[in-house]
Amino acid sequence: MLLAKVVGNLVSTKKNPDVLGKKLLFVQPLDAFLNPFGDEMLAVDGGIGAGIDDIVVVVTEGRGARTVAKAESPIAPIELAIAGIVDSIQVGDKYTQIR
Repeated sequence: MLLAKVVGNLVSTKKNPDVLGKKLLFVQPLDAFLNPFGDEMLAVDGGIGAGIDDIVVVVTEGRGARTVAKAESPIAPIELAIAGIVDSIQVGDKYTQIR
């Protein structure tokens, strides 16, 4: 799993049947102190209702991501799924309120 910030939406008129009706979001990976790193990635919203600027938890394993995204097929083309929206983060004695 990783921490990320939702930075965009993807709209597609044609999709694989396994992702029909699912929201696709671009996410920017973050470290524990909310510093961005790496490239943006595309994730399926697992029914959480995340939106732009939300800090989210992303499942990065195929099977786990498919479970979070409630995919009906065990071979659905889902590698990343948003599992939750972060309210706060505490690392050591540093506490950050997000929402």
